[in-house]
Amino acid sequence: MGHWESAGIPDDFDGVVRLFPLPNLVLFPHVIQALHIFEPRYCEMLSEALESDHLITIALLVPGWESQFQGKPNLGNTVCIGRIISHTPTDDGRHNILMAGIQRARIIEELDVDTSFRQARVELIPDIVPDEFRESAEEHRKTLLSVFRAMIPQDAANSKTFADLLTQQLPLGILTDIIAYAVNLPIAIKQLLLGEANVQIRFETLMDHLEPLLDGSSNTAIDSLHPTQSPQSSKSFPPPFSDN
Repeated sequence: MGHWESAGIPDDFDGVVRLFPLPNLVLFPHVIQALHIFEPRYCEMLSEALESDHLITIALLVPGWESQFQGKPNLGNTVCIGRIISHTPTDDGRHNILMAGIQRARIIEELDVDTSFRQARVELIPDIVPDEFRESAEEHRKTLLSVFRAMIPQDAANSKTFADLLTQQLPLGILTDIIAYAVNLPIAIKQLLLGEANVQIRFETLMDHLEPLLDGSSNTAIDSLHPTQSPQSSKSFPPPFSDN
């Protein structure tokens, strides 16, 4: 587990989060995402986060957001609280950051605030593992890894990133999040998986969507580890999976 994740949510967390709405990214707990920040409102958000708790919450813009982007387009109800673990400002006032997903949350209400960026009150969503599912969780974990391994191109499978993932004894809940993030699934399915706290249902839903991909090309089954928001010029990008 990385030191960023062991820190978790601060003890004095009051449920209020800074929202960073994005149209094509669903952040999951237990993964690291590279982001490039340049809009003034989000530079303000970043500055405030760096001066306080280092937390920013990634929210998915729902279809139709394009016509309301400068206002308050609708957001997915489930979000992921992330912690800034690396920040590199550029000479032109932009920012490259690494964001580590640490906690699912559900928006309770959006707040009326003076800041240029949006804020909301959320409730944290812990994983739920049904008692009757615990005994078979290890078997399902091995099955999920086997399916995922079959989808990985050989050159990628030999990389340290995937080797670490395939050999670590990660709990099933964490594994479902990492694979849901890494695999090339429709964004709506990723949002659905983020919103599912029940590990059994999350596993079964993920498997339902992974198995058809086995019939296709493995070269298209795996997303780039970091979507289009990732800066391409920095030598530190793309970052690896987190050590959790």
